[in-house]
Amino acid sequence: MAQTPTATPKSTGRAAPTPSVTTGTVLLDAVRRNTRQYGMLIALGLIVVLFGIWTDGVLLKPNNVTNLVLQNSYILVLAIGMMIVIIAGHIDLSVGSLAAFVSAACAVMTVEHDVPWVLALVLGLALGAVAGAWQGFWITYVGIPSFIVTLAGMLLFRGGTQILLGSRSLGPIPDGFQKISTGYLPEVGPHTNYHNLTLLLGLALLAFALLQEVRDRRRQKRHELDVLPRNLFLAKCAAMAAAVLAFTLTLASYRGVPVVLLLLAVLLIGFGYVMRNAVIGRHVYALGGNRAAAKLSGVKDQRVTFLVFVNMGVLAALAGAVYAARLGAGVPQAGTNFELEAIAAAFIGGASMSGGVGTVFGAVIGGLVLGVLNNGMSLVGIGTDYQQVIKGLVLLAAVGFDVYNKRKVGS
Repeated sequence: MAQTPTATPKSTGRAAPTPSVTTGTVLLDAVRRNTRQYGMLIALGLIVVLFGIWTDGVLLKPNNVTNLVLQNSYILVLAIGMMIVIIAGHIDLSVGSLAAFVSAACAVMTVEHDVPWVLALVLGLALGAVAGAWQGFWITYVGIPSFIVTLAGMLLFRGGTQILLGSRSLGPIPDGFQKISTGYLPEVGPHTNYHNLTLLLGLALLAFALLQEVRDRRRQKRHELDVLPRNLFLAKCAAMAAAVLAFTLTLASYRGVPVVLLLLAVLLIGFGYVMRNAVIGRHVYALGGNRAAAKLSGVKDQRVTFLVFVNMGVLAALAGAVYAARLGAGVPQAGTNFELEAIAAAFIGGASMSGGVGTVFGAVIGGLVLGVLNNGMSLVGIGTDYQQVIKGLVLLAAVGFDVYNKRKVGS
């Protein structure tokens, strides 16, 4: 049986074209993948440069940088807890009032009843945990929305503050308590133009951060995930090293590391590790991303949500203690609008309204953006009325950017 001849394509003598991948394409893809992670970090850098020039360098002077940390420390503590709450798909409107209530309680214990300040601090944190558990119970086991429960908590704790203090300011609280917010690490070693212990801590932090970056890159490659090209990775590490060293030298040229900054570093590293590596951290992301799917996967949603609000209560109490330590007294106006600042910091730092998205580091960056804006605008003489307008526009732009990204990915 004769076979039907088949036509064969003619050879053109040229190899088939292969797609070319340029460094620019890789960089563009990397930027697209990490827009949420690095966008606000770049914005923070631009804001610092802008106000550094606008204020003739006053913004970047060592004493002003230290004051910037001290002035925003309690907001950064609240922002860390608020980010976790938002990732879980909830909101907490009571944190400012709870911070005020705990600061008032600590002032009453130490000033009127001579309770040792360490014990007063521990009792204040326990009070925050109980308040968080109270709200978590109604949200988790009764099923009342977190917005309503924490709104009620805001009124309850604000009223409790007024009951404890009335219209008076109660102080001064003990010096040891005040050093939580106003103290600095001691000077050690030979006399130099810099704070030696601050230099050592800065170098240790830099080594830890670079080691973590290398480990993350190796883990991603081991799981065959996309990573930055070698040159871009080295550039990222160099930029990180420059930023850490510049910040370290700035602090070391003044009075060294404030105690509250060390506290913030512990919270950032600890909660960052929990949310990134621990089982409960992954469960929080799962609940915020898709609660029904998380429950079907075995996540104990009630337990996780309850612990999230207990944690928020403890951090709110810690923020209240830091605020009282900074003022040296308990005041009835403490905590006013703290919850709004913390929520704004979380959303500016990359949180999503729908939950399941955000990082603890992003919350700190968002808080610093607000802090630098406040400080820079005050230095150049912008009134508080225009400051509120500008911060509102920044928050609106950050959330609008999040919505735009979601629509772009969806399309």
